[in-house]
Amino acid sequence: MVFWILTGAVALVVAAGLGWSVLRGTRETGPAEAFDMQVYRDQLAEIDSDAARGKIDAEEAERLRLEISRRLLAADAKAQGGSASVVQPVGISRVTAGMLTLVLLLGGFGLYLALGVPGYRDQPRHLRLSAAADALKNRASQTEAEARLPASMPQDAPGEYLDLVEKLRAAVEARPDELQGQILLARSEAALGNYRASYEAQQKIIELKGDQATAEDYANLADMMVLAANGYVSPEAQKALEQALGRDPENGVARFYGGLMMAQIGRPDRGFRMWRDLLSDSQPDDPWVEPLRAQIEEMAMRAGENRFELPPLETARGPSQADVDAAADMTEEDRQEMIRGMVNQLSERLATQGGAPEEWARLISSLAVIGEADRAGAIWTEAKTVFAGNEDALQTIREAAQRAGVSE
Repeated sequence: MVFWILTGAVALVVAAGLGWSVLRGTRETGPAEAFDMQVYRDQLAEIDSDAARGKIDAEEAERLRLEISRRLLAADAKAQGGSASVVQPVGISRVTAGMLTLVLLLGGFGLYLALGVPGYRDQPRHLRLSAAADALKNRASQTEAEARLPASMPQDAPGEYLDLVEKLRAAVEARPDELQGQILLARSEAALGNYRASYEAQQKIIELKGDQATAEDYANLADMMVLAANGYVSPEAQKALEQALGRDPENGVARFYGGLMMAQIGRPDRGFRMWRDLLSDSQPDDPWVEPLRAQIEEMAMRAGENRFELPPLETARGPSQADVDAAADMTEEDRQEMIRGMVNQLSERLATQGGAPEEWARLISSLAVIGEADRAGAIWTEAKTVFAGNEDALQTIREAAQRAGVSE
């Protein structure tokens, strides 16, 4: 209540000052020629003063006096002729004063109600830090976050693939301790958008691996948890991220979700620093770069980093057609070994981290070059599941599969 009283009083004082300034303008100012005559008299006095100090010679001073005197006489004649005095209309001024008052009071309070938060208490730094610490400690669990979401629609995928996944589920249920089956199940469920089933399989993978579980295993677990919670980083996902970073402090997935978590608990300053450092350490085709670039400017604004500019995106890495052509000058054995190494690296990255359609197309083309048509066909089959419903992406990959001779 005190806030409204103070702001209302200030607004009234300012409005009254503006209104009074407008109303004071409704007075007679006399004929315009009277003001001109005073200016000419002042100019004559300046000429006499300049001539006395020697700044202008006598001949120039006399010429100026004659010219200004002529203008003075002309202005006096107009004044004697009864020129109308300058008067500002009283009615218009009062209406203007009233309009200014209404605009200031109603517009100001309306703008505050639209953009401000009435009744919101002050937020000094120590209170914001305390609130962030409480949010980190008391946020919803993974189960609670998932329970709040609406039921997801089934993924549109080929019936043949769905049948294969059903068989895989049955096989894994019959042999739950088979590591390779759990790995395949986690990937298949993720491809179908069944993120909860995917992270449950990923938890089993970590359990089976024990101390041999890698940073990537824990990062994949956190990734599926966050996707299952529609982008929310739960305490359980946080623990997985900490395990990933403990094994590999440079893990990009864990660093990305760590920054996202900071933003969600009210620490965009820390989140922005984490994302900025991650962006500078990343390659253009890393899977987290696209979502990071899409959100980091908003994060910078929330963190108060008004001078941040998103750096230009560099060319993606990977075995390009130029790499393949350059291998033509090598011996057949060296060329095959070089290409195979690059292809295997790209294949492993797409299998574990995903990638753009152009990279899937490049992998198919590269496999065809080294004579692995069966493997290229398998990649094309997998791509149809990964990019199901994205016809533009599928067309890009389909063209590469057709050139490689593995498209149906």
